[in-house]
Amino acid sequence: MKVRERLPIVVLAAVFALASAACRPSQTLERQTDDAAIEAKIKAKLATDVGATTITSVEVNVTNGVVTLAGPVKTQDEKQRIEAVARGIEGVTSVTNNLQVSATEVPSPQPATTSLPS
Repeated sequence: MKVRERLPIVVLAAVFALASAACRPSQTLERQTDDAAIEAKIKAKLATDVGATTITSVEVNVTNGVVTLAGPVKTQDEKQRIEAVARGIEGVTSVTNNLQVSATEVPSPQPATTSLPS
């Protein structure tokens, strides 16, 4: 009878162990810390070299030293400068530049004024 009482607990423990093994991140804690440091260095360098407004519009993701850049930029030159900044940070192994050059801003249309015949 005692074996029957422990069986659900053993099964539950086995299921939990398998589930936790499947949920482990693919990076070690050290690698995650390194990637976070790389990301912080890139953002700090972007804020000083490219401009503070860039930091809010450009997304920087780092996984195993691979940097992915995404978001809108104003010019092709700005896109290249941002990539150069990312490549210049120690620990970066490669850069995927998914930045999009925004179309030139078109002024918003003025409301139409119509006069009704009197």
